[in-house]
Amino acid sequence: MATKQRGRPRSFDRETALEKALRRFWEHGYEATSVSDLTREMGIGAPSLYAAFGDKRTLFTEVLQRYAVSYGAFGGRALDEEPTARAGVERMLREAAAAYTDPEHPHGCLVIHAATNCTTPEVEQTLRARRNANIAAMEERIRADIESGELPGDTDAAALARYAGAVLQGLSQQSRDGATREELEAVAQLSMRAWPAPRTTSGATPASTSQSPRANA
Repeated sequence: MATKQRGRPRSFDRETALEKALRRFWEHGYEATSVSDLTREMGIGAPSLYAAFGDKRTLFTEVLQRYAVSYGAFGGRALDEEPTARAGVERMLREAAAAYTDPEHPHGCLVIHAATNCTTPEVEQTLRARRNANIAAMEERIRADIESGELPGDTDAAALARYAGAVLQGLSQQSRDGATREELEAVAQLSMRAWPAPRTTSGATPASTSQSPRANA
């Protein structure tokens, strides 16, 4: 015997509403986005928002998960797919320059921008944990390259990963301040000069590196 559904059926598309909430948080941050802002942006009433997504913080948690597997997924893919940590980080920064300036959505990184002026401890801690996890993933790849001999043994993996994280976060803020993709790509390229030269089988510096005036700048 079929079970009768209670209440009226949902009169809006949940995925569309979630995407609108994501963009609102992305543009204005967590603290500056009110429930009334969300209902107006999503085109639903407060009772529908609470019924479908829970409270504001619960909705934001779902927004972060959606962002991580969509707009923010380029970083993890770069580290996973490139053969070395250096190649992975270089690709991550290059793709960040494109993603953070894409006119199809708000500029910058939601995880970075949403933390601005955030006074909700649980949300601030969640955002900090996500940023630190990104740095930890870079450090793990760097340590793997040190162990394999790809990078010199005296490479400071923790400092190098945190440096790359600082550049990534800086690209986000610069994009919010109006920097173009080309300008951010130039910053990303410049930042890679801080990386130690990859080790070669002969122990010599690769010709392409030693001949480049930029590499030794």
